[in-house]
Amino acid sequence: MKLLTKKIIPTAEAPERVLQFGEGNFLRAFIDWMLHRMNAIGEFNGKAVVVQPIENGIVDLLNDQDSLYTLYLRGIENGDMVNTHEVVTSISRGINPYRDWDAYLETARNPTMRFVVSNTTEAGIEYVPEKWPLDSAAVSFPAKLAAWLWERYLSFSGAPESGMVIMPCELINHNGALLRECILHHANDWKLEAGFASWIDHHCTFLNTLVDRIVPGYPHDEAASMTAELGYEDKLICAGEIFHLLVIEGPEPLKAELPFHKAGLNVIWCDDMQPYRTRKVGVLNGAHTSSVLAAFLGGVDTVREMMEDPDFGPFVRSTVFEEIVPVLRMDRSAAESFANAVMERFLNPFIRHELLSISLNSVSKWKTRVLPTVKNYIEAFGHAPERLAFSLAALIAFYKGDLREGYVVNDDEKVMRFFAEAWMSDDVAGVTNRVLSHAESWGEDLTQLPEFEPAVSKALGLMIDKGTREAVQQFKVQS
Repeated sequence: MKLLTKKIIPTAEAPERVLQFGEGNFLRAFIDWMLHRMNAIGEFNGKAVVVQPIENGIVDLLNDQDSLYTLYLRGIENGDMVNTHEVVTSISRGINPYRDWDAYLETARNPTMRFVVSNTTEAGIEYVPEKWPLDSAAVSFPAKLAAWLWERYLSFSGAPESGMVIMPCELINHNGALLRECILHHANDWKLEAGFASWIDHHCTFLNTLVDRIVPGYPHDEAASMTAELGYEDKLICAGEIFHLLVIEGPEPLKAELPFHKAGLNVIWCDDMQPYRTRKVGVLNGAHTSSVLAAFLGGVDTVREMMEDPDFGPFVRSTVFEEIVPVLRMDRSAAESFANAVMERFLNPFIRHELLSISLNSVSKWKTRVLPTVKNYIEAFGHAPERLAFSLAALIAFYKGDLREGYVVNDDEKVMRFFAEAWMSDDVAGVTNRVLSHAESWGEDLTQLPEFEPAVSKALGLMIDKGTREAVQQFKVQS
């Protein structure tokens, strides 16, 4: 990537203005691309310093490539096939706080810093008690950020102009407000001076957001052909779809500081993002989370293959149009139009979206993306949604860990330990009861939902006895 440094001359001297938690594919194909676009037209003049949020990550690789990488955006746009690529230049460097905590805190003393962005999965914004003072990296993302904000507060004596705009991109409802609560919780636990909480309240803005762009993992199958096309090796190639949407619930005057619109980006500022969130989380993310685990156990590897599969494709569509769309609290025709567009996006011929990559932290994803629809369905129709019950059964089966060779369940250690203990018995009904009654996982006891436990138990029994492919076939016949 050294040969590409000439391409960053226009923004090479841009100051670090963004602290970014997460070096993964999504932020690099979404926020960093947006910063790059704004820089390219002279409307932002800033770069992101990327913080590795977990101990094992890829910031070393990012630094080895001078923080450059190639982004492919491909799909159907206005009926035309689009296939573009460009080198994104909006990252300055990467920091591993587990190895260099001081370098991480040093960025808080930079007067040009103004924005924080993050994508640490749904499980990332969670309060986890931490001892104070911290002389090494905190475990959780909120604690890391709280320590950074405290350092900034001290460095600038709580000056109003040192306040930050914090824009989390985790797919959690009210993500900004939740992150703020975690920060203040740490401040209280650590007995930090009252002025810090006041500075957070009056001079730091926490934005609630909704993000939408399908970004699969590193394109292993295409890496060789891409390298030949590009004329250089890039170990951090990103590939995403053309479609993108960022909804920001926050004060519109911030548009002047984040002029996404001037770069032609699909960014909406609003007072209430709930209608957008309900539509996107329920349909797009809900379709993913309610289908990919069963499809993977049935021998399917990618979203497109799932949609083209004679068994799982119809399951996805019937789940969306018969159990998700009917209970969305929005205009039915608008919901169906969005759902049809999502089905087309899932069939994007350029996107190889691995089901295993979507399976990361499936418990928190199911709770966020599917459970609200289950409850809305029961409220509307008086009985459990069979397909969504099937999806939770597939999750329980997937977390058993031995129903298909060659995969490792990837989730929080506490979650993994719980499922290992739940599966110490082969009694399907007992396993189902233990999982559904585990309020720590779901935020409530799911055995109390009408007809839900027997529906999950029945589906799980079919999967264990016959496999998920045959189970979904029988489910289709029965439904």
